[in-house]
Amino acid sequence: MNKLSTESIVKKYGFRFSKALGQNFLIDTSVLQDIVNSAEIDKGDVIIEIGPGVGTLTRELLKSAKMVYAIELDMNLIPILKEELKEFTNFQLIHKDVLKMDFSQIINVEDNIKIVANLPYYVTTPIIAKMLNENYNFKTFIIMIQKEVGERIAAKPSCKEYGALSILVQYYCDVELIRKVSPSSFIPKPKVDSIIIKLIKLHKPRVNVKDEKLFFKVVRCAFNMRRKTLWNAVKPLNISKECMKEAFNTAGIDPKRRGETLSLQEFGRLSDCIHEISEKL
Repeated sequence: MNKLSTESIVKKYGFRFSKALGQNFLIDTSVLQDIVNSAEIDKGDVIIEIGPGVGTLTRELLKSAKMVYAIELDMNLIPILKEELKEFTNFQLIHKDVLKMDFSQIINVEDNIKIVANLPYYVTTPIIAKMLNENYNFKTFIIMIQKEVGERIAAKPSCKEYGALSILVQYYCDVELIRKVSPSSFIPKPKVDSIIIKLIKLHKPRVNVKDEKLFFKVVRCAFNMRRKTLWNAVKPLNISKECMKEAFNTAGIDPKRRGETLSLQEFGRLSDCIHEISEKL
């Protein structure tokens, strides 16, 4: 499938992996093909690839896409990517920290944007949060991440995996689990299993809330102290007991419940009631 395998390119350039950057490069071509297939790329798609490594996945994306922007932080990979992918005119390499990027500089409103990423485990949540909170115009986000994080993203209420990350992603996206990936699919081998997930951006958030900032503040409070009752967990909001009693009563939610039992819709209803009561003050 690849012009050169990942292992061959690493050997060719004498590349040394960085533990600090959490580098694990994919060597299993069946996994590579599953990522490409799940992205469902056509000639009109603009792809943003985060963390291209030595470019084996990038090459496959370039064969089908209108344009591929590859964002790479490691300076040592830049000359390798430039050399290995020099034949492609629809390729643009960006040497930058993705967390510091303003994607509006490369994303046009009319473009059909799809994001593909093999994310280092240590920056998985910040990158996902950035792409969702900054409301960039993308259609799908195919991510290979640590299996436990993927399970948290897809989790439903009343299980230990369910948390603030579940709410954040499901507020903005549908979630599909594509496949699990074993450590043997990478060099060097990570110590944990990975998973490929597909996030499909909704046309509008799953619930319509009156104040998004308040909504997510309520969610964070609930899960920052997840073993406490909602009544105790939301105390950092600094709202009077009388107002909170009224909010819980109007929302029809028992304040003795824990946050992990609330659906996204219930969080929305509670935050709206808090918002409405606060507006009256």
